[in-house]
Amino acid sequence: MDRQDRIAGGLFGLLIGDALGVPYEFHPPDALPPLEQIDMQPPAGFRRSHPTVPPGTWSDDGALALALLDSLLTCDRLDLNDFALKIRSWYEQGAYTPDGIVFDAGVQTVKAIQALQQGLPPYRSGPAGESDNGNGSLMRVLPLALWHTGDDRALVADAHMQSLPTHGHLRAQICCALYCLWARYELVGDTDAWATATNRLREIYGNGQARIELETHIRPDDLSGGEGKGYVVDTLRSARWAVAQGHSYERVVQAAIRLGYDTDTTACVAGGIAGIRYGLSGIPERWRQQLRGQELAQALVTRLLHH
Repeated sequence: MDRQDRIAGGLFGLLIGDALGVPYEFHPPDALPPLEQIDMQPPAGFRRSHPTVPPGTWSDDGALALALLDSLLTCDRLDLNDFALKIRSWYEQGAYTPDGIVFDAGVQTVKAIQALQQGLPPYRSGPAGESDNGNGSLMRVLPLALWHTGDDRALVADAHMQSLPTHGHLRAQICCALYCLWARYELVGDTDAWATATNRLREIYGNGQARIELETHIRPDDLSGGEGKGYVVDTLRSARWAVAQGHSYERVVQAAIRLGYDTDTTACVAGGIAGIRYGLSGIPERWRQQLRGQELAQALVTRLLHH
């Protein structure tokens, strides 16, 4: 695998994981099919979530990731004002979706968009209370790591910043930073990228409040699995566990979905890392063919690869 195959794998891995998880969203694990039967088209008789959405359609996760990537490529930097406009374009006009239809949107993200619509600046629009730690900024952040050419400290700073328009709490920002470093070290083939990312984040944070938050609430050395829930720490933990389960892209995203509940986001976050690890060539051809909106995704990948 070359670097371009890994980068393309990361973005398509995110989109395909998201699309794969959409029909299974909200179901508890005991209501899901066996792992090997999890596919774009669920088994006959399974009660699909979002039944009017065609199989192979990514959700808000993929759309907002593409919005972030488009903003980065257009501005050649992280520009929160431009990114906020693109978030609104998704919500108000269906931009970055395969059909121009928004069929799923997180409660916290909608609150933040309403604040943006009322004129609040994007560095203040994201709710920032203790209970405002959903996974909406984590699910979209991977393009930042794939695009970024600055050092680790600059990547961490931008990961924090990109969270602000919708998720202002420090905990959500740190999860985005750890995930970006994880992706960065996977991209260069580090065989223990999670540990390397954790150690680098500790060095960057030193002994300040972010370090306390990292050790107290995220606890990156605790490698136990998550529950597939929408809490940002649980999503990151669930994705890390799923990546550790499989020796292929297919098994990673199936394991992520089998956790249940927020299946599209868990598979999106895990699928981005698995796509980097196994490359675009490691993603099953049937899933690549079934993904809808491919022209939009491919156009952005092509721009990214020529960045």
